[in-house]
Amino acid sequence: MPTRQQVRELLDAGLDYSEAGRRLGIAPGLAYLIATGQPADAGDVPSPEERAWRGLMPASQQLSNPEPENPTGADQVRSWIRARVQDDAQMRGV
Repeated sequence: MPTRQQVRELLDAGLDYSEAGRRLGIAPGLAYLIATGQPADAGDVPSPEERAWRGLMPASQQLSNPEPENPTGADQVRSWIRARVQDDAQMRGV
């Protein structure tokens, strides 16, 4: 698990939470939680003063739901389908 210092170093270098999370192998929302102690899903709402003092983003909800990956494009899936078609005359349309 990355440390707060590791996340902060990447943020201080100019990266955003999404890129910092990618480089550390964690979700952007987790990078935000580690760096700020605040959940990205806005489950805990601090005052505007505390938000400024802690360096929190005005809105962080987008960090808690990263883009999904579509695994159907995997080479191993295409290879498996090719093998199934080769083994089945009806699928080949012969």
